[in-house]
Amino acid sequence: MLRSRHVRTSRSVGVPVLLILLFLVALPWISAPVDGRVPDGSQQQADFAPDHEVRALWVVRTTLSSPDAISTMVEAARAGGFNTLLVQVRGRGDALYLGGSEPRSPVLAAHASFDPLADVILKSHAVGLRVHAWVNVNLVASAADLPAARGHLIYRHPEWMMLPEALAGDLARLDPRSPEYLGRLARYIRGHPNQLEGIYVSPLVEEAADHVASVVRDIATRYDVDGVHLDYVRFPSADFDYSPAALAAFRKSILPHLAASDRLRYDASAEQNPLVYTRIFPERWLTFRQTQLTRLIVKLRDAVKRARPNALLSAAVVPDSGEAATQRLQDWQGWIARGLLDIVCPMAYTTDSARFAKQVAAAKAVAGAQPVWAGIGAYQLSQPEIVANIRTARRLGVDGIILFSYDRLTGPQRGLEYLSAVAHAAFSE
Repeated sequence: MLRSRHVRTSRSVGVPVLLILLFLVALPWISAPVDGRVPDGSQQQADFAPDHEVRALWVVRTTLSSPDAISTMVEAARAGGFNTLLVQVRGRGDALYLGGSEPRSPVLAAHASFDPLADVILKSHAVGLRVHAWVNVNLVASAADLPAARGHLIYRHPEWMMLPEALAGDLARLDPRSPEYLGRLARYIRGHPNQLEGIYVSPLVEEAADHVASVVRDIATRYDVDGVHLDYVRFPSADFDYSPAALAAFRKSILPHLAASDRLRYDASAEQNPLVYTRIFPERWLTFRQTQLTRLIVKLRDAVKRARPNALLSAAVVPDSGEAATQRLQDWQGWIARGLLDIVCPMAYTTDSARFAKQVAAAKAVAGAQPVWAGIGAYQLSQPEIVANIRTARRLGVDGIILFSYDRLTGPQRGLEYLSAVAHAAFSE
């Protein structure tokens, strides 16, 4: 039909007019997104041109517990002018989607066949919002409330869990499958609630790293996510991982560089002191842990990009790159230098506005040309403080902001209207 109309008019109009007509007919197709999503006028803020500001929310797994909760969240985000959702689909070594290799999250107990990730993607894409699958990488369990599912990773592979230096000597002589092994680790972590969030799996164990990569690959393969967001891709502190498997891996990496006499001497000492290699080679021990965590990032990037080349890979990082590398073994400056991340998200969770500005500016300087989304700890800030931090981040030239979190900003003490007020004040300029 279009072709016959163009043939009839071509004899009576000049070439320039014909070209204009062709352009006008094609315009709706040119302007439509390649994935077929055509947002109405109220969703134009979701245009993801490179120069457009990302306005994101971290969405904790509890909000994914039902279709109604997801519908409310998506509409609140859209109405508030947000354009990106980072939804937690692996919270504590579990799955908030169907068909995963890990146990289903307990927050979905009332909805046995419900697929939260699919539901979020369907509803969000329909209104022009992007969805990134938020994966907690190394943190796999709360020590205060151990998983009920016996198929959980901490029961299937307790030998993969990170140990603190303080427990290394005693637990080296204990079978990891003994209840005492996991029990002592959990009690130690519960005894340090202000420093330790829970039980971590070790990236120093090759099989453990491969397992996490397979989880991420599965998500990226089966779901139309716009990105994968990595969290807890770090060590709980520099005092971890002294598990037997990790110490054995470090010893193996050192042996080729040792004289035979030194090897015999160190191995003899290790029978009494399993930490001997880490004590003799402290700098190598630090570098080894950093390197193994970076190797995990390589695996995760490969898992995402092979399955979904256009998906963005981002990571939540400790804002101070030096502190991140030495205290959490998270060498995110090196990750950027190697092009392993598409976006870096410094968690500038401070109530001090001057410190916030300093943290974001420092992260921006380290990131260079790499996109930065500034993470704002909105849960502990007042509305004016949240808005002030958003404006500071913009002034510093970040590519986007992320608020932690939708759930805390809309909880019983605040409500949906609070998020709306924050968004109106920040985005109505």
